[in-house]
Amino acid sequence: MTQVRIGMAGCGFSASLHIHGYKQVAPARCLVAAVCGVPKAEAEAFAARHGIPEVYGSFTEMLAGAKVDAVDLAVPNYLHAPFIIEAAKAGKHVFCEKPLTGYFGEDRPQEELIGKTVPRRKMLEQVIARCDEVVAAVGASGIRFGYAENWVYAPAYLKLWRLAQAAGGTILRIEAEESHSGSHADYAKQWRTSGGGSLMVKGSHPLGAALQLKHWEGEAKFGRPIRPASVLCEVGNLTWIPAFQEEKEQYLRTGWRDVEDWGIIVVKFEDGSVAEVKAADTTLGGVHNYLEAYLSNARLRANINPTDACVAYAPAAHIFGDEYIVEKIETKGGWTQPSPDEDWNQGYPQEVADFVAAVAEGREPVSGARLARDVSIVLYAAYVSAEEGRRIEVGPLLG
Repeated sequence: MTQVRIGMAGCGFSASLHIHGYKQVAPARCLVAAVCGVPKAEAEAFAARHGIPEVYGSFTEMLAGAKVDAVDLAVPNYLHAPFIIEAAKAGKHVFCEKPLTGYFGEDRPQEELIGKTVPRRKMLEQVIARCDEVVAAVGASGIRFGYAENWVYAPAYLKLWRLAQAAGGTILRIEAEESHSGSHADYAKQWRTSGGGSLMVKGSHPLGAALQLKHWEGEAKFGRPIRPASVLCEVGNLTWIPAFQEEKEQYLRTGWRDVEDWGIIVVKFEDGSVAEVKAADTTLGGVHNYLEAYLSNARLRANINPTDACVAYAPAAHIFGDEYIVEKIETKGGWTQPSPDEDWNQGYPQEVADFVAAVAEGREPVSGARLARDVSIVLYAAYVSAEEGRRIEVGPLLG
């Protein structure tokens, strides 16, 4: 069995999800051999917690010094594209968190609110160029590229697809959403560091799942994917509403600077079917992740978060103590839906295992560069639609 040696870039929230996934892969198949982070002390603490033997203070140092076959990019969004290109030139396989890339401004040290000053059309043009640069670098190097879209690996989503295959009907409409009460990360509140708001940080997941579903349907029925044709979008800043801002008790996270905290995209596919993709930082009650498919002969729903595999009631929030319930829930009091294995239900161990297997077996991961590129371009075309108030044709942009 080929052992794939991994070098991790980053040691935050996403890195923690990934490292737990790697630990579930047989040691003979996978070893996390190195980690890098800024400051290096954080990487050292991460390495000590997870038994990682080598620690580096920068990505470049890790590429040069560590004996690794692949790198895992759990770094801020604006670093994804340059790190992918650097790794590809070094001949390292890449597993990268979403998004593939975005628009983050011309000169990063400036503190301007670029989401209020830069036309979305300009952003889209640069995102397309950057996507093509990344895809070209990956293709020229011959490496395997894994796009960390966990929804594509979520058990409920995969079961939905198998049922759709068995039914054989046409997928007429898809409705999908990722929402919760607001990102805990400050980077998500400014365009310069996130590349967009709720649609970018959250909506990329249901969008990717919807695009992949139609891709599979097309391949199964016609031998070719069904591609997006156009997008129509609306965005908003619901936490900027004056009445909300005057409320004494606020349970939603605030402080969004130049990015949206709510958005909806309507994707029309080339076969005439549609997908409604929603994302928000204004939803109480924990993470709300689902995808529903309306077929000509069936109706299917994948509940990724929450699920009712386990339900609990407590008359007061303190009763369950430190026992974990579910991500981003505001209280442990009343009825809750504790997740027995939240990471598994969201597809995190599965996406990591597929990437490792793809590297070891010399094949492409299920979620790869094609999906990553499509998601970035469709998202930014959606931002153009919201700004210009009209439908945007995306077929020619995707090629």
